[in-house]
Order: sequence, then structure tokens, then C-alpha cells
Amino acid sequence: MGLLNLLPKEEQYFDLFSQMTKFISDAARTLSEMLKDGNVNNDEYLKRIKAIEHECDDLTHSISTRLNKSFITPFDREDIYMLSGALDDIVDLIDDAARAMVMYDVQESTPHARNFASVIERMAVELDDVVSMLSKPSGLTQRLVELHRLENEGDEIYYKAIAELFRNESDPLTVIKWKDIYEKLEAAVDRCENVANIIESVIIKHT
Repeated sequence: MGLLNLLPKEEQYFDLFSQMTKFISDAARTLSEMLKDGNVNNDEYLKRIKAIEHECDDLTHSISTRLNKSFITPFDREDIYMLSGALDDIVDLIDDAARAMVMYDVQESTPHARNFASVIERMAVELDDVVSMLSKPSGLTQRLVELHRLENEGDEIYYKAIAELFRNESDPLTVIKWKDIYEKLEAAVDRCENVANIIESVIIKHT
């Protein structure tokens, strides 16, 4: 049975998920702008990301409230709850990384940080496409494969970034700062892949 057959009145969940992926794309794009030379320690970028994070939190709460009132949902309630939480986590982690850069008074970005931001931004585009296709999941596999490939790309960036940090940086405080930032950026990449895994599980259950 396809997902579409389970949607007599509850299609709004897919619209809500699409709104969440738009927030992820906005946050990822703002992070990329922030990481351009000269923009890292700019509070305006952090404020923009924080505003997006608040909106995404509100939307996640709205989905949870709606779940409590829905009689028929497009797929299992626990999967809807898990998916909305995972999508929200991505924005939270982008916010965490941006906040850490400002908190640590980082003045310049690194090529590795910019590469991370690029991967997150591309994963956000794929997630937006995946969620827009969720009600009719035919052809979705290629998008999910691309998300897994991008996560592998993020892993490689992380390994290179940490290796270079410990090999070339003599200031221990700088090592501590950037190690934490890289870990937060990697966590955002990993959470994007986690969303892909949740969606794969949903598709398997309902096809």
C-alpha cells in the first residue's frame, strides 16, 4: 500500500515537513554566508540563524500538538514525531555551530569549515526535495543515496580538519575551539543523514 492511499485528510503533515526543510535551507545558507571571509564574528548572522531556529522550534511544537488531535495520520505517529524532531535538530546544530564561533570570538573561518557549510547546504537542498516527494515516494531512492554520499563527504572533511588541526596548530586554545566547532558541524551533517534513514524506514513500512 502506497503512502498516498493513507492520506484521506492529513496531507498537511507533508506541508509542515516542507516548511521545516525550508528553515534548514535558510539556516544552512546563512551559515555559508557567515563563514565567508570577514563575516565569521558577525552577530547579525547569528541573530538570523537564531530567528530561524525559533521558528523551526515553534513548527515542531505545532506538529506535536497536531499529532495529539489527529485521528488519521499519513504514517505512524512515532515516525512523524521522530522525523519532525530530527529535522528540528539540524537547525539546532547549525545554530550551535554558529553560536560557538561567536562565543569563541573566531575572527576567520577555515577552508574546512566552509566545506562543511557547503555540504550542509547541499544536504538541505536534497532534504527539501526528499520531503516534497514523500507523499509519492517513487524515485526517492536516488535522493537518499545522494544524502548518504554527502554524509561520507562530510566525514572526509572532518578527518582532514582534525588531522590538520593537531598537526599544524600550536596554540592549545585554538585547537580546543576549532575541534568543538568541527564536531558541531559534523553533527549537523550526521543528523541530515539520520533524517534520510528515518524516511527510508517509513518508505519500507508503507510500500
